[in-house]
Parts: sequence; structure tokens; C-alpha cells
Amino acid sequence: MKFTIEHSVLSNALAHVQTIVEKRTTNPLLSNVKITANENGLTLDATDNDMELSEQIPATVAEEGVITIPAHKLYDIVRKLPQGSEVQCELNPENQKMNIKAGRSRFILGTMPGDEFPSISDGEMTHSFVINAATLLELLNRTSFAVSMEETRYYLNGIYLHCLTKTSDSGEEVQLLRAVATDGHRLACSETSMPAGGVGMPGVIVPRKAIGELTKLLTGSEEDIEISLSTYKVRFKFKKLVLTSLLIDGTFPEYERVIPMGNDKKANINAQTLSAIVDRVSCMSEKSHSIRLSFAKDLLTLSASNMEDGGSAQDEMEIVYDGEPVDIGFNFTYLDAILKQIKSSELVIEFADSTSPALLKDVKDDNSLFVLMPLRV
Repeated sequence: MKFTIEHSVLSNALAHVQTIVEKRTTNPLLSNVKITANENGLTLDATDNDMELSEQIPATVAEEGVITIPAHKLYDIVRKLPQGSEVQCELNPENQKMNIKAGRSRFILGTMPGDEFPSISDGEMTHSFVINAATLLELLNRTSFAVSMEETRYYLNGIYLHCLTKTSDSGEEVQLLRAVATDGHRLACSETSMPAGGVGMPGVIVPRKAIGELTKLLTGSEEDIEISLSTYKVRFKFKKLVLTSLLIDGTFPEYERVIPMGNDKKANINAQTLSAIVDRVSCMSEKSHSIRLSFAKDLLTLSASNMEDGGSAQDEMEIVYDGEPVDIGFNFTYLDAILKQIKSSELVIEFADSTSPALLKDVKDDNSLFVLMPLRV
């Protein structure tokens, strides 16, 4: 194997694939990146046996071949090479070590054969559709913050993607792609029109780690992404890059039961002002994370107290509210995370009483909603 490649091209590709690789693993191959050199350039593959990332990059290949190299070590070397340099790599057939040159820098790395490198990308997919990167990123951003970190409830450790049929205002049935995440304390839901090919797809739970990697890859992208899936894995295909992940084998709860409907109390609130006040008042509630929202006619008062030193904080703002006075307690970190998803200036909070879940919506976004469970305060 022998090839020459531009430094920035190799460095950027390794930055993508090395994040998949586990630093501690019992299988040495899983610590490596597989490099395939042929007439089309290079293909870099990395996997942790649950997720796989493959990227094609241009290179001048003098001798074709397949080899695996320690991913983190290779990335550490390449990113420290001189900017703008050309990286020359040649495999020594006698000792199977990779010689890496760039300018006056020289490195030698041990390798392992690529023949037995594991892959999860093979197999049939039952459904496939194309979606714009920005649209997909919006679905993920609006919901990923609510994914559970509690490993015991593994079925909540991802985003639930599924097909949903709704009746429009005109009476027509429309097919939607909906993303839902919840940790039992809050729920986030966002949807978009279902692309052709996705109708009837099985509901799947995409793991948290795959969501994190996918979000990084989608950020700033304007291309269309092909999503292919079956009941046990999902594949996201970019122009030169493919991310494949096994799905969480579990049943997502019937989340629609916890979405409160028909609430008789409704408040219109400036989201930015509320976020600023929550940030100020919450400094007195560091350990309990609880904050009280007291609703009165056209006025919202926020308060928090510190049980250790007896300190307290209070602030208020004008709102549009014509219901009876109600006090509701929330975890301020959960509330703030939802407020960060409100893109317009106005937020609507709907609730029934101080013990029932509250429904929060962006007045200019009919495609997303958030549910927040109350605390006793």
C-alpha cells in the first residue's frame, strides 16, 4: 500500500471516524481505523460494533491495499503535521508497519490486517427515503436534549423516529415523520412531512451516541441525506460519508398519553425574558434545582430559596394570562433547556393545575411541543 494525500483532507476525515472508536476495548481491531486504498482514493472505516462510520476521500494511490492502524494515534500524528503539507504513507511489506512522511517529519506505526475488520453495514433495509440535512438536524436538535441518561431504562436512551398519520384542517390525511425523546421528567416532540419512501416505516429508537455523531455531521450541511432502516439498524448516507447504527432493541412508551390536552389555563410569555429571569433566580436553587412560577392576572413571579443559608430570590415579568392564580414548581435546568428551543419571541404554557404536566409551545412553530413535569415546591 502506498498513497499521497493532502493533510487537511486526511485530518478532517480522521476527525470524523476516530470519535466512533472506543479508547478501551478488548478487541484490538476496534481500536483501529480501516484504510482501503484503490483507484477511487481512500475509504476510512471505524466501528465500535454498535455504530460504524465510513468516509471516502480523494488521494493519489500508487499501490492499492487494505490495512488497519490505531485510530487515535494516527489522528494525533496527522493533526500535528504542518498545515498545507502532503502526507505520504507507505506500508513496509516486510514488517507490516506504516511509514508516514510529511515535510521533515517521519513516523512509523504498527498495523493489523484489514481482512477481519468487523462491519455492521451489510444487510437489507426495508425502507429508504431522502431528507434535507437542515430538516433532519432540526428534528434532532428539538428533541435530543430530552434523551434519558439513565441506563436502566435503556429504551429511553435515544430518539424515537416513527411515521404518524394526522388529519389536516382540510380533512386530508397527511403522513408525518415524528421524533420524540423523554427522560420521564420532560418530553420533546417534533415532526415534519414524511418523505416518499418512509410511509409505513417501523418505529425505531436511534441510540444517543449515534444521535450525537449524526448531529455533528449534519451541522452546516446543506445536502440531502438518504435514510435507510430496518427493524434493527439505520443508515444515514451523505455524499461521501455513511453512518450506520444498530437500533435500541426495546419498546418506546406510549408517549401520547402524557401529552396534556384540553388544559383550561394558558399563558403567553416572552421566552427570552423568561429565560433571563430563570437564569437569575435559579442561582439560589443550586442543589434542589427547583423554581416556583406563580401565575396571576397578566403577571408571572419566579422565586427560589436556598434551604442551607436561608437565602432567596424573586423576580417578575408581565405576561398575558387571565386564569385563576396558580403556583407551579419546575426543575429550572429542564425548563431552561426547553426555553432554548423556543426560536420565536413568544412561548405558550398550557396547564390545568400545579400537579399536572405543563405543555409548552413556540407560537410560531406548529411542528414541535414540549411537556414538563411539575415539582412540589
